[in-house]
Amino acid sequence: MTAMIVVSDYNPRWAERFEDLRQRLAPHVADLAVSIEHVGSTAVPGCAAKPIIDLDILVSEEAVIPELISRLAAQGYRHEGDPGIRGREAFQAPPAAPEHHLYRVAAGSKPHLDHVLLRDYLRQRPDEVRRYSALKVDLAQRFPADSEGRAAYSAAKSALAEELAAKSYAARAAGAS
Repeated sequence: MTAMIVVSDYNPRWAERFEDLRQRLAPHVADLAVSIEHVGSTAVPGCAAKPIIDLDILVSEEAVIPELISRLAAQGYRHEGDPGIRGREAFQAPPAAPEHHLYRVAAGSKPHLDHVLLRDYLRQRPDEVRRYSALKVDLAQRFPADSEGRAAYSAAKSALAEELAAKSYAARAAGAS
């Protein structure tokens, strides 16, 4: 039997898991980072998600990146480079760490805003959270948890994710005017 993608109902413990991970990382990167943010669906109360915490380490300047990479490597992280999103660098978590995705982004950059604007938009709109959650639960039941299935799952939810991201930018612009 093929394993399917796991999408779980929102779990309030995800915030605790993020805080634990943040506290593990902070002593090693605090002088290089502006902040460490909880992003992705696990950061949105009520949102169904793959139970994997997404974290962004925000830096204010590109000059600190080599030192950040070095310090994270000393903690067992493997730098994976730019995963096809310019301005965002990914790190593979150490094998013994709780499962999570770690990214480096510049504060105020498009990859940073993509994460936090969508997160904040969804936090204010339970109807959109329900719609996004329903789609993810449905898609998770259709695709296997192999690399092809995960790619198909991501592609199938991309139209709604892009629509929500566009709404998050529009909401920001409306709030700024």
